[in-house]
Amino acid sequence: METTHDDAEPITDTVHETSWSANLEGPEHADDRELVVEGAVDAVDHTASGYHVNLVTHGDHGHPETYLFAELRDAFDDVRIEYVDQCGCGGHVTRVHR
Repeated sequence: METTHDDAEPITDTVHETSWSANLEGPEHADDRELVVEGAVDAVDHTASGYHVNLVTHGDHGHPETYLFAELRDAFDDVRIEYVDQCGCGGHVTRVHR
């Protein structure tokens, strides 16, 4: 059975008043770049001011600067985005400060 955008579990349902990581590299994310962007925006939205979230994105979409950074800047006026590194599994880690 194919996983669809509607089947994906939400990244979080609480506001994190600490720094945390959001896993956006599951199989459902490999097939759906829009789901990665939506999950990233949701994760940043659920990060309290003064903290950061590490967005771990699926490697199949390439470097997140090419598809994610502008989307985050459009969604939030008050974020600082920094690329951290590529994981051994091929995914990418981007840190977003609120």
